[in-house]
Amino acid sequence: MRMAKYILKRVLLMFCVLFIITTIYFILIRLLPRELPLEKVQAEAIKARWEALGYGKPLLVQYWIYLKNIFTKWDFGTSWYISYRTPALELMTTRLAPTVLVNFYSMIFSVPIGIALGIYAAIKKNKWQDSLISVLVIVFVSVPGYVYAFLVQYFLYFKLNLLPLQMYALADAGGSYFTWKMFKSMIAPILALSFGTIASLCRNTRAELTESLTSDYMLLARTKGLTNTQATWRHALKNAMVPIFPGIISMFFGVLGGSMIIEQIFSIPGVGQLYIRSINLFDYDVYMLDGIFYTLLGLIAGIFVDLSYGIIDPRIRMGE
Repeated sequence: MRMAKYILKRVLLMFCVLFIITTIYFILIRLLPRELPLEKVQAEAIKARWEALGYGKPLLVQYWIYLKNIFTKWDFGTSWYISYRTPALELMTTRLAPTVLVNFYSMIFSVPIGIALGIYAAIKKNKWQDSLISVLVIVFVSVPGYVYAFLVQYFLYFKLNLLPLQMYALADAGGSYFTWKMFKSMIAPILALSFGTIASLCRNTRAELTESLTSDYMLLARTKGLTNTQATWRHALKNAMVPIFPGIISMFFGVLGGSMIIEQIFSIPGVGQLYIRSINLFDYDVYMLDGIFYTLLGLIAGIFVDLSYGIIDPRIRMGE
């Protein structure tokens, strides 16, 4: 019962925060300058749309019209420059699939390797294997993701010619995101996104597992007859995963947000690239919807991360 109240309270607070951030976002965007295109027919259509949305009226009236359109018509605005007269919501939903696939494949590849390297480094603490992994982790954490993108393109495309330079368009890959040709074109951005994730997971896993291996309950487990391997897998690793697993959940929600720079470098037609294009082309309705989307993702991720602590460790109960 207390958990249900806690979840309800968090959801209500989430919508309050979302409303406040959306309001600030709306006011700032409406204060930006707007320009009509040179083409006369298109300019007249945009001007008529602006009048319907209350442009020229006070900001509160404009915001009321915007919220009313969302709740009554599910209308988040229209794209005029990226895709002429396409609803902003439709435009964004069509961009979700490539973003989710590339980042999801990256997680599937990164999480097991990162955790395995962290476990190995913790077991080999203060030995040359641990030192080597620690140095590599520092390097990979420090270098930005777009540097890996350029290195992957240089070696796997220009030098070895193993992978395409950029992600294929849907029409060029057989009309589906699940063909081998499409997956092959995703390998390069998947690798570029994986290096930082692997290094971060490895560092966190090593730190938490090293602390668990030196705890008093590990000494007790060994005195009861468990081998080092049994004590590590049954007790130390389980306790070490308590702070690590929520981080993986947070990464999973981050999948939907994508990586703006990586998507731009590899020409991935995803949400991140859409966000950059909406800024460059002054497509404010799309820009507004993307901002709401990223805000909502972050708030939902926070709730699930908090709840995951109680799932991993039954001793932790939110709302107690």
